[in-house]
Amino acid sequence: MAIADGAIKEEARMNALLARVPSDGPQLRTILLTDLVDSTALIERLGDVPASELFREHDHLVLTLQQQWRGRLIDRSDGLLLLFERPIDGLGFALDYTRGLRDIGKSRQIDLQARAGLHVGELLTWKNSDAAVQVGAKPLEVEGLAKPMAARLMMLARPGQILLSAVAEPLARRAARELGERGQNLLWKSYGRWRFKGVPETQEVYEVGEVGIAPLRAPGNNPKAWRDIPLWRRPAALAAEVMLLAGLGIGAWFVTKPQPAIAFAERDWVVVGDLRNLTGQSVLDDSLSQAFRISLEQSRYVNVLSDMKARDTLARMQRQPGTPLDRAIASEIALRDGARAVILPTVSEVGGRVRVSAEVIDPHTQTTVYAESADGTGAGSALDSIDKVTASLRGKLGEALASIEKDSEPLPQVITKNLDALRAYALGQKSYANSRYEEAQGFYARATQLDPKFALAYVGQLRSRNAVSDLDGGAQYLRQALALRDSLPPRDQMYLEAWAAEVDSPGNALEKWQQMASMYPDFFRASANAGYALHARNRFEEGLSFARRATSPKNEFSTLSWDLVGRLALGAERYGEAEQAFLKADANKGTPAAIRLAVTYAARRQFEVAEKTWRQLAPISDIPFDAVSIYLDQGRWEEARKEAERLKLQVRPRSLSARAAQYPLAVVEWIQGEKDSSLSTLNKIADESISAALASDVNSDAVSDMYIAISAGILAQRIGDTNLPSRIMEKLQGRPDLLETQPTKSLYVVLEANDLRMAGKANEAIARLQAVIDGSEPFQAHTALLDAYRTAGDSKNALAEATWITIHRGRAYSELGCGWCQQALNVADTTLGHLLTAELLASEGRSTDARSELRKFDQQWKTAELPNHLRVRRAALLATFN
Repeated sequence: MAIADGAIKEEARMNALLARVPSDGPQLRTILLTDLVDSTALIERLGDVPASELFREHDHLVLTLQQQWRGRLIDRSDGLLLLFERPIDGLGFALDYTRGLRDIGKSRQIDLQARAGLHVGELLTWKNSDAAVQVGAKPLEVEGLAKPMAARLMMLARPGQILLSAVAEPLARRAARELGERGQNLLWKSYGRWRFKGVPETQEVYEVGEVGIAPLRAPGNNPKAWRDIPLWRRPAALAAEVMLLAGLGIGAWFVTKPQPAIAFAERDWVVVGDLRNLTGQSVLDDSLSQAFRISLEQSRYVNVLSDMKARDTLARMQRQPGTPLDRAIASEIALRDGARAVILPTVSEVGGRVRVSAEVIDPHTQTTVYAESADGTGAGSALDSIDKVTASLRGKLGEALASIEKDSEPLPQVITKNLDALRAYALGQKSYANSRYEEAQGFYARATQLDPKFALAYVGQLRSRNAVSDLDGGAQYLRQALALRDSLPPRDQMYLEAWAAEVDSPGNALEKWQQMASMYPDFFRASANAGYALHARNRFEEGLSFARRATSPKNEFSTLSWDLVGRLALGAERYGEAEQAFLKADANKGTPAAIRLAVTYAARRQFEVAEKTWRQLAPISDIPFDAVSIYLDQGRWEEARKEAERLKLQVRPRSLSARAAQYPLAVVEWIQGEKDSSLSTLNKIADESISAALASDVNSDAVSDMYIAISAGILAQRIGDTNLPSRIMEKLQGRPDLLETQPTKSLYVVLEANDLRMAGKANEAIARLQAVIDGSEPFQAHTALLDAYRTAGDSKNALAEATWITIHRGRAYSELGCGWCQQALNVADTTLGHLLTAELLASEGRSTDARSELRKFDQQWKTAELPNHLRVRRAALLATFN
């Protein structure tokens, strides 16, 4: 009987050990398998103790990467088995793991590598029982065909190699942009079809890696994976075939020389070299070079590296600015910038006819891959010939015929038949690329004089005026270009429509830029402009995705886009990212990004570093308001006043900047207790801005003027005045359409809510303000909410708003508003918020907390130097502690 009982207990124990928790069914997962190369030999070579130290460092690396890339470690021994939700996470882990092993090995002077296989497929997972885990089982079991598939890939890989299945490769490649700049430099290679033991279908195998780290070589056959080679390609058959075809092959070589090929994919880049003009007609030099670019840029399949970017790379190669982009130089530029091909155009005279030809060059070998040409009679035929040549090249590079026909407008229609006008336009493009905007304006104007229907030249004049902050002056060229829009290529039509929205209906501009950025992802100006529009609307996180896209090394204005990334990151209070972005925008070389880098330091109250950075700023055309804010932030009242007074003298009279530049002075006067002076300044600002807004033909400028006027009304309300705000609200009703445009719309709500509060309707004011709090609201909405809650006797919510104001210093500095004119008020509020918090806490009898907040206030603004009205408030607060 005892024996039977023992057997029953043993059976029960085994059943408990085998108990499993079933999963909900197969789940689609990314599976990564790695194997540490020659780990046993490594232990023997190092010895037990050093090897154990190495593996502890290895384990730390795995844990760090597992957390970074959101992976789940299922099993480990000499290798790893991990699951991920997305292929890009698995790839990110594998790339960083390869780098990490390399660094660990380098520190010990050993070669430490791993093989890796990445696959996406369905897996079954289940949990082992606690009893099973206690005796050594894994907590989680994973099974399914995807697991041996990943194992086959891992076993096939060379040391240091990452192999992907045909399922994982397109998913990971599509998301590679998420890896940042490194993702753009990854090399993807296909090694054809392979057979895996136990798997009936053939499998496509890919490698991804970084140049200099990954082997980037085809793997070798092994007993469990081998190349899928047709019967006729096997050694015995090949020997017979070679004997049979040798004679035919030699003859065929002389009859038909094979044309080399180039691996070109959609949205790959090309470098266009300098046009060789062999005709002796100098008018064709710049004009046909520009025409060739415009014709090729109509393609959505082929991306053309801009001439400005090519010249920038030439400078980084330490070559003279005028160095011709010939075969060798253009190939080196292509290799540096990741372009797939070089195109060298030529115009010559053959048999009395003008011939336009172009060669496609492989930059690695500098050999000609394709060559196309077209002939015509007279110089005027060159434009039609260019169209024929570029269309043929696009087809050879792999673009579909339907796409070529759809995205190709005849050059004489797109630009001009007048070669002198085209030459003037080309010279304007060169001047614009070198930031000589007034000179460019002159060339563009000459082009339109020679051909009044030259639409692109009007667009050039619009861009030149905008570059010198004179969009009002550029509006006339926008109208002329719009009248000729049907003659433009599709991309330029869309670009023009977006600019028209920017000028005439600013509320629709963001949508236009976003649409264009989606349709033309490599047209970086659209992505950057979408980022600028989102920055103006305080939608910082959304703006970052567009701005980062425009930081591509292939963008000639990538430094400006890095500056935009920094502004958006600062607004999102991601200070480290903002600092790095401004440095990539050459802030340390004195560019305007130095202003934003300085305020990034100031937002963290690192004022010494901020001032040192500011001193590096080179002379610029724009007049920054930020110095006033930085002085106020430190309680340096007189220096803030002097800087504010200086601003008024620096700006162009009667300009938008001149109206905005008065606002920082009004803030300084208010904070120093000079209410009458401040109110006088605010009245002047409001009158000038409202007059300009109601009279302007450029709605974007009118919106900015309305923002300035509303800001003047808000500060007047904080002084205690109701007359000026009432007058502003009444007059702005003359442009109700613009009051619906963000960010003016939300700021106007702040003005109305303050008016309600001052009329004794605090609860209505709170309701109006809460309706605009969505993360993109103006900074002053929180100051207005604080005042409304305080008036309504809701100290809890008032404290919450005061806290919000004190901690969102990055946003206070970064909010664009009226060109940062309101920045000084926002920044001052982040310190005043501590005094307000202390007053609220004291009113609740929380003296200890109130003292703590008062100390924070005193740390920022010295008590002895406080303006009198603030000193009185502080003394009144101290009296409540006794």
